[in-house]
Amino acid sequence: MKLISVRSAWHPTTLLAVLTLWLGTVGNFPFWMAIWTLPETQGLRALTTMVSLWLILLGLVGWFLCLWVWPRWLKPAGLVMLMTVASSSYFMLTYGVVIDPSMLANVVQTDVREVRDLLSWPMLAALVLGVILPGVWLWRQPVRAVNAKPLLVRQLGVSLLALLVAVGLFWMSFQDIASLTRNHKHLRYMVNPFNSVYAVTRLFVGQATLASQPLLAIGEDAQAMAPLAAPDKSPLIVLVLGETARAANFGLGGYARDTTPQLRQLQAQGDLAYFSDVKSCGTSTQASVPCMFSHLGKAAYESSNQRFESLLDVLQRAGLAVLWLDNQSGCKGVCERVPNVSTTALKVPEFCKDGECLDEVMLHELPKQLAALDPARRAKGTVVVLHQMGSHGPAYYKRSPAAMKQFQPECSSHALQNCPSEQIANAYDNSILYTDHFIAQTVNWLQVQSRPTALMYLSDHGESLGEKGLYLHGMPYSIAPKEQIHVPMVVWLSKPMQRQRGWTMACLQGQSAKALTHDNLFHSMLGLSQVKTGLAKPDLDLFAACSGSR
Repeated sequence: MKLISVRSAWHPTTLLAVLTLWLGTVGNFPFWMAIWTLPETQGLRALTTMVSLWLILLGLVGWFLCLWVWPRWLKPAGLVMLMTVASSSYFMLTYGVVIDPSMLANVVQTDVREVRDLLSWPMLAALVLGVILPGVWLWRQPVRAVNAKPLLVRQLGVSLLALLVAVGLFWMSFQDIASLTRNHKHLRYMVNPFNSVYAVTRLFVGQATLASQPLLAIGEDAQAMAPLAAPDKSPLIVLVLGETARAANFGLGGYARDTTPQLRQLQAQGDLAYFSDVKSCGTSTQASVPCMFSHLGKAAYESSNQRFESLLDVLQRAGLAVLWLDNQSGCKGVCERVPNVSTTALKVPEFCKDGECLDEVMLHELPKQLAALDPARRAKGTVVVLHQMGSHGPAYYKRSPAAMKQFQPECSSHALQNCPSEQIANAYDNSILYTDHFIAQTVNWLQVQSRPTALMYLSDHGESLGEKGLYLHGMPYSIAPKEQIHVPMVVWLSKPMQRQRGWTMACLQGQSAKALTHDNLFHSMLGLSQVKTGLAKPDLDLFAACSGSR
């Protein structure tokens, strides 16, 4: 049996220093790459700024590790750190994203289908190089047994010294570093492992605080104003909640390609309005969906620490029948108290393959689910939300059937950075073309109903397709590019609905160039559903300006 001498074993603090060096250099490769490409980091002064930043980062990482990582859990904690920085570095390098609470919320809410779309050989290579190889080395290193009191004094002393060095260097370089982070805010979310620590703390503390709050009822005075009718004669409104559709690639918005030919035909018939200047509430489904169904509006919603019911609760309280059909990863809490159905368990050969379904499966399921709703409620009107899979990436090629793949060749890889930009655009545009088809098919179905019908389509957020090195979505809203927040919106009204409401499409089309946001959805849906409540704000209701327009 081979014995390991005390001299050959690592002192715990020394091994922490090695881990600090790894995390501050290799573990922050995306951060250093981002800084290296900036115009401010050229020349001798820029070199000194980068050296200062490196030493500051080493000091902060050393302070953090020496404060929290002790011999008993040094190796497990080291593996967690390696996994954290390797995974976040991979996604930052591959998709140009940053790690913030919103991005982490997306990770927490991700389902099996989304995880499958993100798996790739480059990701495996990143985990091997960033986790397995250094992790095996770390785990095999012998650690010297040290008396508790001297270790406590030494490690806390090193932690304090590292912090003092970092603070001192930051103070000496404050002007340059402050200017750098002020002009390039995304750098703040790229520093491993502090970006992940901040995101985890902010997200779970926020979620715990919110979960401890009672659910507050809203719209308790809500009343349906439409006259009672037979369940198959009362108004039927469909809200198509789009996924990852950006306005920049919507043909109706002036895109060079006609990705919306069927919607354009409906527009030419005079029954559809396209709203060209709409901004989302967030840059991810997790951020946008609860916000757009909230009565608070973006600013108040983001600053509130209270839990409120959603638009769907108000519509249901008014006596309407409400239904949520989901072909995505859930409703993010807004449909919990109304009838809701997920398509994940459906096995319709025409639309479903390999564990996921095309959006048309919701139309296939809709008649059966409508028939199951309370007839007394349907007599007052019905509101249905169809939550699309839409253009969810990175596997855009999965979001359209073969018949819709008009733009070729398309990127058929999950690793978008490996595809030419035109192939990424082709795959994405094919998904928009299928969304156009899905909306048109929904309109066709509504047109043959023997009742007043309406459809509103609104995407939850946009998408980056490689512009400025960014892919996918989820950037912090304050620094997000317009591609991630400028979203398409359309409204279609049947002739019976126009007559019943006294609205004209010409009036709605006259508002189509107005600057709108997701804040308009709550109040416009109240107006479209003819629900009266003190929560309603006519200035945010698209239909209020057209009342009596005939």
